[in-house]
Parts: sequence; structure tokens; C-alpha cells
Amino acid sequence: MTTVKKSVAVLGLGSMGTALAGALLAAGHQVTVWNRTPGKAEGLVARGARSVDSVAEAVAAAEVVIVCILDYGDIGPLLEQPGAAWQGRVVVNVTNGSPEEARAMAQRVTALGAAYLDGGIMAVPALIGGPQAFVLYSGSREAFEAHRDLLDAFARSVYLGEDPGLAPLNDLALLSAMYGMFGGFAHAAALVRSAGGPVAEFTTTLLLPWLQAMAGGLPAMAAQVDAGDYATTGSPLAMQVAHDAIGDVSRAQGVSPELFAPVLALMRRRVADGHGSEDFAGVVELLDPR
Repeated sequence: MTTVKKSVAVLGLGSMGTALAGALLAAGHQVTVWNRTPGKAEGLVARGARSVDSVAEAVAAAEVVIVCILDYGDIGPLLEQPGAAWQGRVVVNVTNGSPEEARAMAQRVTALGAAYLDGGIMAVPALIGGPQAFVLYSGSREAFEAHRDLLDAFARSVYLGEDPGLAPLNDLALLSAMYGMFGGFAHAAALVRSAGGPVAEFTTTLLLPWLQAMAGGLPAMAAQVDAGDYATTGSPLAMQVAHDAIGDVSRAQGVSPELFAPVLALMRRRVADGHGSEDFAGVVELLDPR
């Protein structure tokens, strides 16, 4: 239970905004909520939240304002709402966007006299308030440190630095890794299903243990990227791309190889550039040529 109750407003009561407001209530904070479409606040009001009809009322009632709406384009009109006094407030924007949008929004918010934090929520609404969730923050260090107890009501809070663009950049980097994993699963599932195999059993007994074992090698690969030294510690790229076994078997099974094909193409390009003796991590140099 929190020892310091704070006044906080949540603007936007979609699934995530509602989850955030609920976590704040559970932590004992004084919560004011606003949503463009009326009627979404009933459950939160029953738990102790105060629902208001305007952004100005919400901002006036809170020292911290959480913004959780569809996109950055919708935030500007909120900042311009008649009577909304942002001076002295802390704005925590957890709307999805780009690093450039975050930096521009930080300038706009600070020009109004408020401190700014950009946030990237690494969780689905059901995980908010639980141990598996974490939220990335960047922007005002002072605001983060002053209100970390409040932010921790959502999930584990991870501060990345003063540059407001760091949270959305790392958010998207994490999502790219997630979709890469999902893509690998989809291809693997298609192969197993093409032979009439049970995908659920394959996933539980074979795929998960394999991926967990391979994930253990990521820190070493990351160290190679940071050092720019890709000397092989296992299987050199040239050996890995000597045959397109995955593509050949996929085609033979009637499974499209289009998820794996771009990865193979990058690996072969790296070999053609004279780096066949290196580890897979060297492919990063083709994605971010410095």
C-alpha cells in the first residue's frame, strides 16, 4: 500500500486507460477520470474515482495527468482545451508513437509550464498492476523520481533517460523482437501442421524449451553488437546459409517461406560481403550501417 496519496487524472478510458486508473485506485491514490465518450467511467466511479466532463476539470484536480488515448494527433486538442491550466503539472503520456512525436510533444507540454514524461507500456491491460508488466519512461528525471511511487502502481518502472524519444524507441524495439518471435512461431506451426502434427504439443514440449535455450545466447550476441566484433563462437554464417533447408522443406510441404526468406537474404548478403566466418549478430551491420 502506498504511503503517499497523490491526486492524479487519467485522460482516456479505453481498455488500457481503465486498467491504469484501476491500478491507481487500488494503490490508494485520488483519481479523476475523463473520457471523450461518456459512460465508460461507471465502474471506476463505483471504486472511488471522480468522473468529470472536461479536460480542464481533470487537470485542475490533479498534480499528475496520465494521457492514454489513440495517438499523438489526438493529444494536441486536449492541450488546447479551454480553461485547462497545465502550469506546474506533470504530464505522463503513455500513448503509442514515435521518438520524433515524443520529442515534439515534450516541447509543447513544457512550453505550457508542465513537466513531461513519455511512457511505453510493455503489457496488455490484464497485466497492469502485476509482476510481469513493466513501463518504460523517458523525459524529466525530476518528475520521474518525484512520482515513481505513483508510476509503480502500474508496473515495474524503468527510466531510460532525459531524451523523451527513448521510451517509444525502446518500446518499438521490444515489439519488433516480439513480432520476430511470433513470425518464427507462425512458420514453425505451419510446418508442423503441414505434416499433420499437433501444434500445441510441439510448442509445449519442443519449441518453448528450444527458444528458452536460444534466448540464453542473446546477451553474448548483444555484447558482440556493442563491440562491433562478430568473431564466431559457434556456427559461422557461411555454414548456416550453405543450403536453404528451411525454404526447401517449406516449399516441399506447401508452406510459404516468406517469413524466413528475408532473414536468409540478409545472412547471404553478409556472407557475400566477406563476413562468412562471423556469427549471426553481424547481420545488424546491414540493418544499421554506420
